[in-house]
Amino acid sequence: MPDEILTLPEVAQLLKVAEKTVYTMAQKSQLPAFKVGGQWRFQRVDIDLWIEQQKANARDEGER
Repeated sequence: MPDEILTLPEVAQLLKVAEKTVYTMAQKSQLPAFKVGGQWRFQRVDIDLWIEQQKANARDEGER
């Protein structure tokens, strides 16, 4: 589903990190996120794009 909305625990599980890490990154705008009723939500397509950007950044850093 292209416009799938994920919860914070789902993103933490997807990225294999602690929920607190996802929460902190969302607060600092390091992850694409938005709030619904005071709770963080994430669009799956945005998270997938963010992952690809992180991979590209890691490749770029490795070339330096």
